[in-house]
Amino acid sequence: MGLFSFLKNAGSNLLKDAANENDAAVDAAADAAAANTRTAGLLKNMVGGSGVPVENLDIEFDNGTAVVYGLTTSVEDKEKVILMLGNVDGIAAVDDRISVTTPPPTSTFYEVKPGDSLSKIAKEFYGDPMKYNDIFEANTPMLKDPNQIYPGQTLRIPNA
Repeated sequence: MGLFSFLKNAGSNLLKDAANENDAAVDAAADAAAANTRTAGLLKNMVGGSGVPVENLDIEFDNGTAVVYGLTTSVEDKEKVILMLGNVDGIAAVDDRISVTTPPPTSTFYEVKPGDSLSKIAKEFYGDPMKYNDIFEANTPMLKDPNQIYPGQTLRIPNA
C-alpha cells in the first residue's frame, strides 16, 4: 500500500471529456462532493471495464487524489490498476489500498522521458531491446499500441 504520485495533467482525458459532456447539466454551484462522487464512479467504471480482476473494487476521489480499495490475486493486477488511474489526466496521486492474496516481488515504475521507446526502455532494464513486448504486456490495457507512449507517462517494468 502507498501513495503514488503522477503528473496531474498528463494521460487520458477521461475526466475532462466527462466534465465537458456534463458542463451544461451541472449547475455552476454544484456541490464538490457530488462532483467527486461522479468522478469516482467514472474511474470505477474504467477500472471495472478493463478486465483486470479486482474483488470489492471501490474508488474515492478528492482534489486530484484517487483512493482505490479492493482485493486481487497478483501484484501485477494491483499495479495495473494504480497505473490506469494514475495515467488519467486530472489524477495527481493514487492512494493504493488494494490487498493482494499472493504477493510476489513488486515491479519498478518508470516515467517515460522524451525520446523513449519501449525497446529503449527494455534495453535499459533487461539488456535486450526485443523484450519491449514484456513491458507492453505488463501495461495493457492502459497501452493499446507499443509505439504509442508519451513523456510523463508512468509504466510498470516487471522484474526480469
